[in-house]
Amino acid sequence: MKRILNILLVLMGATACKKQITIAPSAKVTSYLVVDGNIALGDSTTITLRRTVNLDSNAKANPELGAVVTVESAGGAIYKLIGKGNGTYVSAPLNLSAAEKYSLKITTVNGGKYASDFVPVKNSPTIDSVRTAITNVGLQIGVDTHDATNNSKYYRWEYTETYQIQSAFESLITVVQNPTAPPPDFQYVRTPAQKIYNCWISDTSNTIITTTTAKLSADKVSNAPLALILANSEKLRFRYSMLVKQYAITSDAYNYFELLKKNTEQIGGIFDPQPSELTGNLHCISNPNEPVIGFVTVGQVTQKRIFVDKTSLPANWVAETPYGSCHLDTLLYARKVTSTIPNIPPIYINEVYNLIYSGITLSVDYAPGGYTASTPICVDCTLRGSNKKPSFWK
Repeated sequence: MKRILNILLVLMGATACKKQITIAPSAKVTSYLVVDGNIALGDSTTITLRRTVNLDSNAKANPELGAVVTVESAGGAIYKLIGKGNGTYVSAPLNLSAAEKYSLKITTVNGGKYASDFVPVKNSPTIDSVRTAITNVGLQIGVDTHDATNNSKYYRWEYTETYQIQSAFESLITVVQNPTAPPPDFQYVRTPAQKIYNCWISDTSNTIITTTTAKLSADKVSNAPLALILANSEKLRFRYSMLVKQYAITSDAYNYFELLKKNTEQIGGIFDPQPSELTGNLHCISNPNEPVIGFVTVGQVTQKRIFVDKTSLPANWVAETPYGSCHLDTLLYARKVTSTIPNIPPIYINEVYNLIYSGITLSVDYAPGGYTASTPICVDCTLRGSNKKPSFWK
């Protein structure tokens, strides 16, 4: 998302230019509001508010906090969303009507007032299937859907992928320093909740996936591509899952996302062809000259989850992991170091204390006089994911 925000920042500066310009890294850039979300029927509504950041900024996110966010119907009904403290605003399922139009209203802590156009409801038809195909380079994932009423025609998809990872070494014990006595220390066999060998990583799609059937005789989508997972991807090492969300959107929303996708693909450098101006359905009421980025949609979202097991993939697909340089060391409570200088007595180094308690290594198992250990990234999978198995994981 940050990449898209940064690109949007370039676009907004670029649209005002008619000549080639030079933008210094320290050029002053306004922080624009970015709105992302769908007002849902029959499900919870989630709206995310962020601010654009400078291209040379190290900020990973700039959430808009403390805003008042409401959904308002054309008939005057108002529904308030609750801020979660991270720029995300949510509501329980709202009692919305498919016959109404709805608008998103935002008031920020600095008094800025924003509103979307009133948008008609477009409910997504059911996802017929999410299919996979083995190709020469990896696993291609696509989606099928259709609308027998011929009313959808414009579609957008998002997905969340979840996959299992495994550390290079399994830590069987956890070591706690004995505060009242010299080593050996307290040693515990890890409980199931303390296991850090198997973890799960979840990530959301970062590309814009749309299609239209407007020029087709039937409102039917066949195998629209969602993602290509390379054959050597760690995602396919054990088990992979994808949850696909499907939106039916208006033609205006489709044109917006297509333009956003085109500009995203087009941006490659400052002297590349200038992108087109982005015009969403959000406006700053308190300052009409202030741009707002985003397009709010309204409607029921349909979704489907798939699982892909390693056993269903070619045997010669070998996953590459970040553990190639991992190795085990033996750390001793006391290692004797003899000086090469005459008359200097040997010294004893407590490697466990120096390394494990400093966090440089993690214990893996017992060893005579100490422990086997390795660096945290090789042992602790929670540095990359969560050791709590997802509830949907079969």
